[in-house]
Amino acid sequence: MQADYVVVGAGSAGCVLANRLSADGARVVLLEAGPPDRHPMIHIPAGIRTLLQHPVLNWNYFTEADHATGGRKIHWPRGKTLGGSSSINGMLYVRGNPADYDGWAQRGCRGWTHDEVLPFFKHSEDFRSGGDAKAPGGHRGRGGELAVEEYRTILPLTHKFIEAAGQAGFPHNPDYNGPEQEGAAYSQMTRNNRFRASTARSFLSEARKRPNLEVITEAVATGLLFEGKKCVGVSYRQGNQDEGGKDKEIRVDREVIVSGGSINSPHLLQVSGIGPGEHLQSIGVNVRHDLPGVGDNLSDHFVTRISHRMKDDMMSINQLSRGFRVVREAMRYALFANGALTFGVTSAMVFCRSREGLASPDLQLLFTPASYSAVELKTFERRPGVTVAVCPVRPESRGTIMATSADPFDRPAIRPNYLSAEGDAHVLWSGIEKTRDILAAPAMSKHSFGETTPGPVVNSMESARAYGRNYGNTIYHPVGTCKMGEDPMAVVDSRLRVHGVSGLRVIDASIMPTVTTGNTNAPTIMIAEKGAAMIIEDSKTA
Repeated sequence: MQADYVVVGAGSAGCVLANRLSADGARVVLLEAGPPDRHPMIHIPAGIRTLLQHPVLNWNYFTEADHATGGRKIHWPRGKTLGGSSSINGMLYVRGNPADYDGWAQRGCRGWTHDEVLPFFKHSEDFRSGGDAKAPGGHRGRGGELAVEEYRTILPLTHKFIEAAGQAGFPHNPDYNGPEQEGAAYSQMTRNNRFRASTARSFLSEARKRPNLEVITEAVATGLLFEGKKCVGVSYRQGNQDEGGKDKEIRVDREVIVSGGSINSPHLLQVSGIGPGEHLQSIGVNVRHDLPGVGDNLSDHFVTRISHRMKDDMMSINQLSRGFRVVREAMRYALFANGALTFGVTSAMVFCRSREGLASPDLQLLFTPASYSAVELKTFERRPGVTVAVCPVRPESRGTIMATSADPFDRPAIRPNYLSAEGDAHVLWSGIEKTRDILAAPAMSKHSFGETTPGPVVNSMESARAYGRNYGNTIYHPVGTCKMGEDPMAVVDSRLRVHGVSGLRVIDASIMPTVTTGNTNAPTIMIAEKGAAMIIEDSKTA
């Protein structure tokens, strides 16, 4: 098979790339390891609780056991279907802070300041909740493929949380994706009316009708094909990975674009001979290009949760998920496209600073009008409750993702090294204190029986660190393992071309030099928009 471009991975970035490149007239093949996105729970917003551990639609990775997390192996869900993780995530649309992108530019990533990336955020977006979208020079976009909405149904507990945050010193921010991020805000979601707005549904469903775009599902990339230092194609296995799968190749006339995400992108490069040479040799991989930064610089958002048992006078999702109310909510969803089945995981959030003197927020406090009986967000408690996830959003800790053998089907070793940097524990403790201040404010406290998790045992920075080690969890935002830049550990340049070879780019969350301040789906879509524009621009001048 021959194409102009092959895009490896139909996730948050890959679907956007396939759309934009094929719209320009190029012949594009999009490879996806998972099946089509036909499962109904993908499209119902509340279906996330079914998808977090789904055996087919989820890669279900686990980290290596680490003393920094109490010897636990932490589950890392990653989407394995059209849309990738945008088909299984919590749907929060958070662009990040302008300082994130200005910081990238200061690290040598030319063309990536906030002012330079803002048009690519706006290009994708169809913001349906007011704001300054129509104003000249406004921050929001209208008419793009990606629907962004606020909650249509907001439980009174969420209003009380916003009120309590104001009482605790965190004023209401009407749009955290606008000029200012800081403050307490209602969540914005990638949702189109009653349905999840994954990148597959938003960018791929119509684009697939083009004769110059071919989408191949259940096709696992097994290696990058080279002629010398030039990448000329991709090998893949279609069908059953163990028995009966067919090994195939695609050759390209222009470029291969790796968009497998922060785990699969560095892993594919490594098993193809691009990565830290000494490590590749140790696992039996022939080194094509010694690029030490591949798989390094792993950064993720690590959270701990604070829960309160609430009085029966305030409805939480716990009650809505049981008994006759389930039937009522299903009818509300079917007839009116509102109610609990349209909810994501988080209905409100606070962006704030852990201490005075910081230039921008380093904490995100995510409020859910529900409480859970397990670490992962799968089973609600029987009694009414609320939960706040305390998330240091500018972590200093860094980890690695490394191939364990030359076999592309052997899973890589994931070592995030959570809380290994001393500063992260200080920010975590500050976040716990600020969350307690909000939940103790009158608007919330008069409806609460008090804190149930973690309780009074966490009363210092050291006890907060211990709580994080034993009970903390990922919030599913790994980035940075093929970072952009010009330093010796950079993997791609500012145009997302892999250093040291030609014909190969990486375009996904793995190129972020640092993790953004908040959820990472929106920035990944922006990266794909900007990456596609650069590819098209470069093709005109080649």
